[in-house]
Amino acid sequence: MAETSRMIVDALMRRTKAPRMAIKDHPWADTLAKWVTQGYPVDDQGKPVDVVDHFGYDESGVGGWFDTIPIRGVNEVLEETDEWIVTRNGAGAAYKSWKHKSGTPEHIDFRMTSREAWERDYRPHLLELDRGRLNIEGTRTALAQRRQQGLWTSFGHVFVWETMRGCMGDICLYESMALDKAWIHDFNRVYTDFYKMHWRALIEEAGKPDSVTLCEDMGYRDHIFCSPAMFAEMVFPYFREMVEFFHGYGILVTLHTCGLVGPLLDMIVEVGYDALNPIEVKAGNDPLQIARKYADKLTFIGGLDERVLETHDHALIRREVTKLIQGMKAANASFIFGSDHSISTNVDYADYKYAVEVFRELCEY
Repeated sequence: MAETSRMIVDALMRRTKAPRMAIKDHPWADTLAKWVTQGYPVDDQGKPVDVVDHFGYDESGVGGWFDTIPIRGVNEVLEETDEWIVTRNGAGAAYKSWKHKSGTPEHIDFRMTSREAWERDYRPHLLELDRGRLNIEGTRTALAQRRQQGLWTSFGHVFVWETMRGCMGDICLYESMALDKAWIHDFNRVYTDFYKMHWRALIEEAGKPDSVTLCEDMGYRDHIFCSPAMFAEMVFPYFREMVEFFHGYGILVTLHTCGLVGPLLDMIVEVGYDALNPIEVKAGNDPLQIARKYADKLTFIGGLDERVLETHDHALIRREVTKLIQGMKAANASFIFGSDHSISTNVDYADYKYAVEVFRELCEY
């Protein structure tokens, strides 16, 4: 029987012998819209065809991403133009977002800036299971469809680190990690319990995916956001608890963290993560150096410098894709090919397609 994508990714994620590397990636919606003008196929409604099917990715996201805002359903418009909108959500956080294109929202204002505000206005809304936050039926359908296709299936979400940043803002977060550790621990305790009870309901009622990706961006260019000691004391114990929770279901866990990751790698391994993504080159990471050191402890997902794809230089693209793939083989690493972030509108369809073709030529172990 031919090995399915699911079987191949399973071997890679468990770091057992696989016949080939796998592939997954994430072009932006704006990127797909641009690619349509460059020959990317569309369906009967004129929409870009499914990117997983088109490129033959081995993994597909099928759910997760439930509502974690304390007061559900709040979306107060504070300001609006033809190009952007400022809204305040049920965590008291105001963000400025583009209306007609993708982009990271700008942090404008936060109200959850003290333990008193947290305890009075937000904490009470997070203590019980709220089924209205979950899309059980849609998740069940997506999981069954991709499982039937023989793909590796994954749920995704943020966890306590991105939740803190999103609710209280970076300045309050870093000040509180230094001056009010008890509040940080209480926030993370409440939210860890919140995530666990909602994940439990989703998994037990919609179905069990093969893996979960937790998106926790802990670094930026050449630095991490706080000291390793602070992460070790106030964040990673909750990572360990969440990883153990998923492992209890037989679900493997990928950590997605943009930015520099080197100072945290030992802790990432120690708490039990199975895979690391996206290994962002432009932030100061060397995917091959990391692979040589941690190939027996982590599976690697991503690692192709997206800026290479932006050059439109096929000779360079071939050289860099080849270097990455052959380097992973030399490190005896389990590798799932993809970009070191996501595929932006700076990348043309022909250039990305060429990178995938080169991967296909070289992907067998």
